[in-house]
Amino acid sequence: IPFLSIFHKTYNTQTPIKFSMWFVQKILGFNRSAYWPMHFTSQVGNIANIYAGIETSPGYMPGCYIQSEGKIYIGDYTQIAANVGIISANHSVYDNRTHSEARDIKIGSYCWIGMNSIVLPGVELGDFTIVGAGAVVTKSFPDGYCIIAGNPARKIRELEYKQCVKHRSKHEYNGYIPHHRFEEFRKKRLKL
Repeated sequence: IPFLSIFHKTYNTQTPIKFSMWFVQKILGFNRSAYWPMHFTSQVGNIANIYAGIETSPGYMPGCYIQSEGKIYIGDYTQIAANVGIISANHSVYDNRTHSEARDIKIGSYCWIGMNSIVLPGVELGDFTIVGAGAVVTKSFPDGYCIIAGNPARKIRELEYKQCVKHRSKHEYNGYIPHHRFEEFRKKRLKL
């Protein structure tokens, strides 16, 4: 059955599509509009403003909050741990009923966003950026290949470029969508 092949094809990937997660999301309706697998305790808004790369599923782990007043781009094979916040607009300091100007967030490929960390509006993280658990990322690290940590996050280590592995999976999916069909989906359903 073609429908069931997605569970088998993604079984050994970083973000396997599990039947139980799909059922809770697509049948019971928790985060139904997301085109990638999400845990039922995670929250996401404005799906059309989010680009999730191959094997990248923001909110796959429990307790994540993805607020996309601005656009959010997350590259291929990027992992996002539990309780991560990705926030593209803050409340106005003068009127907390409104948001300040939204600013896009760009997170590269092969990144790892650690548990309980927060990525704030306007941040750009280059490929192979590791964000330490609990970090608050207020500024950009566009060159990537580093580990950042703290509040506010700062670079604590450079990574050896030649040691960073750009792996690929045999079957590539952007969430539930086969990668070879994703551009068509993106043009029809996303605002980026």
